[in-house]
Amino acid sequence: ISMERKKINRLKVVLAEKGMTNKQLAEILDKDPAVISKWVTNVAQPNVEMFIQLAKILGVRVDDLLWTE
Repeated sequence: ISMERKKINRLKVVLAEKGMTNKQLAEILDKDPAVISKWVTNVAQPNVEMFIQLAKILGVRVDDLLWTE
């Protein structure tokens, strides 16, 4: 049985493309860096409103932040 976590968001990829760190994003959002870490590793997911805010901050569309099969 594969224990591989399902990739839902592409936040890690988009942050890398934009040259932004988890810590920088945490500061912009006034969030604990541990929360951002959980998002980028797909341990947890941002809510819909946060996905919209992330897209605005990163200059991408919301669907750019999501993996599509």
